[in-house]
Amino acid sequence: MAAQETRALLTARKLLQTKLHDLELSLRGILRGFGLKVGPTTPARFEERIRELVAGHPRLEVIVKSLLAARGALRREFDHFEKQVRDAARCDTRVRLLTSIPGVGAIVSLSFTAAIDDPARFKSSKRVGAYLGLTPTKYQSGETDIDGRISKIGDASVRAALYESAHIILTKPLKGCTALKSWAMKIAKRSGMKKAKVALARKLAVIMHRMLADGTSFRNAAAV
Repeated sequence: MAAQETRALLTARKLLQTKLHDLELSLRGILRGFGLKVGPTTPARFEERIRELVAGHPRLEVIVKSLLAARGALRREFDHFEKQVRDAARCDTRVRLLTSIPGVGAIVSLSFTAAIDDPARFKSSKRVGAYLGLTPTKYQSGETDIDGRISKIGDASVRAALYESAHIILTKPLKGCTALKSWAMKIAKRSGMKKAKVALARKLAVIMHRMLADGTSFRNAAAV
């Protein structure tokens, strides 16, 4: 039940985050039709920037007022969910353990622990990759043996979270994960960056399950 509640919280947070993003894109699109370009801005200054652009356009001011009110409501509720997620992460020793991995934050750790729930369900950590749909599909017929794309079975949100962590590890200058990054970069040179990120996401799933099963912190050299 605790794992289901965590997954429900994460799903609700993601839903509001998506709707908030969609609303902001719609506002930009509406103003663009009048030659008003919002440009780069921050979440805190977004509303102020929109009001600056529509000043002196009475009809647009009315439209924007309603949409900004809706955005404000979404923003408040999203921040509320965000606080719940952060509180849940701080109170969960398993989540704190997983965040010792560079590039793996609270959202990724919560998503993973909720999906795995009991590590003992898996006899081998290597099975976690297949459970989350991160292993290639295979086509075998006669002498033909082809590895296809990843199966994408299981929890898509966890898969996306692990892929995002892999992206961060491969593209950001993080400390404490040089061996893991070097391992993935060899795959990138051979098969491309996208496949390297998928392989690293799968590797992270295996490492994270082993950490949960053993209760051990991340060790860079041991990861590869």
